[in-house]
Amino acid sequence: MRNIFLFIRRYFNFLFFLFLQGCCIYFISSYSSYHHAAMGNFRNQFTGRLNERYSSLSSYFELKRKNAELAKANEMLMNRIQTVSAPPDSIQKNFTDSTGADTLKKSRILLFKHARVISNSVSLPNNFFVLSGGANKGFKAGMGVVDPLNGVAGIVVEVSEDYSAVMSMLHRDCRVSGKLKRTGETGIISWDGKRANLVSMSNVSKAAKIYKGDTVISSGFSTTFPKGMMIGTVEGVFTVRGSNNYLLKIRTSADFHDLEHVYVVENPDQQAVEDILGKVSVQQ
Repeated sequence: MRNIFLFIRRYFNFLFFLFLQGCCIYFISSYSSYHHAAMGNFRNQFTGRLNERYSSLSSYFELKRKNAELAKANEMLMNRIQTVSAPPDSIQKNFTDSTGADTLKKSRILLFKHARVISNSVSLPNNFFVLSGGANKGFKAGMGVVDPLNGVAGIVVEVSEDYSAVMSMLHRDCRVSGKLKRTGETGIISWDGKRANLVSMSNVSKAAKIYKGDTVISSGFSTTFPKGMMIGTVEGVFTVRGSNNYLLKIRTSADFHDLEHVYVVENPDQQAVEDILGKVSVQQ
């Protein structure tokens, strides 16, 4: 204890200088929007690189299981080859690869870009995960994120040059438009902050016949996720008092405890749609 006091006494001026410097940085970043953004970007870059080193080490010991998951994902893609390669008609356009158009001159609708999860949380009231890719890969805030089996995982909320922060579905502010695949009923998917991998679907009419195990997919009513992305399966159906709606408990398709490889969904029409919606809201 005596040595600690002697150390503080000897370097008091230097320690006091560091304290004042820290206070200055805090006040500047708190009351200046420019410096706040700059500090946020530096923090994301620094923590992102640390998390990336840790994630690379842990990924090495997960190779066998991840190879099995990729094989399963490839099996699903192989089963879709006939659909993807089919000529376009006047009603529906299918996904293509990363080029603008294939040999049949079919225009691309959506582009899925791979990214690796280098940091993830599931036990907080508001959870995020970080991707090893940012503006350098064309990622932007508002883009949807799915797992290798097309399970909805989250929405990009912040992007730096090399990293992206994603608001997980296990976030109390996350809202996704869902649809019961069998009946067509739609509702809002949200999380109550309690159990991981278990979300709620509200505003579902009691007129619908719903059974445990029914599939829930993305409705396609937004530019974030295309129609048909897997959200999960119904685990419970509950009646809401004083309402004509059900509350459904949904077991998520994406396993947030084991999220490592994901795809960011790029919709080329997203910005144009958001711009026109913004003009309409201003007029109102």
